[in-house]
Amino acid sequence: MANIFPRWTNTLPLKLLVALVFIGGGVSAGAYYYFTQKYTRVGYQPNQPIPFSHVTHVGQVGLDCRYCHSFVEKSGHANIPSSNTCYNCHQHVKTNSPHIAKVKESVETGKPLTWVKVHKTPDYAYFNHSVHVNSGISCVSCHGKVNEMPVVFQSESQSMDWCLTCHRNPEQFLRPMDKVTNMNWTAESAGKDQLEMGKKLKEAWNIHPPDNCAACHR
Repeated sequence: MANIFPRWTNTLPLKLLVALVFIGGGVSAGAYYYFTQKYTRVGYQPNQPIPFSHVTHVGQVGLDCRYCHSFVEKSGHANIPSSNTCYNCHQHVKTNSPHIAKVKESVETGKPLTWVKVHKTPDYAYFNHSVHVNSGISCVSCHGKVNEMPVVFQSESQSMDWCLTCHRNPEQFLRPMDKVTNMNWTAESAGKDQLEMGKKLKEAWNIHPPDNCAACHR
């Protein structure tokens, strides 16, 4: 009696098994990359071209975030300060430092320093920096207490779930506009209840963050 199925079907189960192994491995690798801290980069702390301490500049000297990151209230992206911004002070301060010599060279040649970005929004997600700052979300909510970081690192996962926590309950994070860049301010330190204050600010400023897919994935 002739075979009903062609000869090549004899190896079909093995081929399907191998394909399932590769597909399963690919899915597992994707899940590991996209849904773990390796992707959200908590603790990521790259080396920079020049050592820069926020403890010194923010914590001790008292520089406002907006002096260096001057576009945070106006632009969708927070800017890295230019060498000219650094040299405004350092043409008079620590002028003999070899690190400042690199800043001076950058200013004179017009070649920017290659700072390494610490916080990076994935290319498949939309994020507008100025909208959040102008809605009463503090720098510390997303970046942690940068004023206590000798070297800046990523302190929050900035995952989708993390973002939705704020979008669904913004009253937990809202604060007065004049306290947005104050890393040490808390509602408790001002003798206020965060939720009560946040609810009042949410109503007064008509803040209703979207939590649908189109809000961030456009």
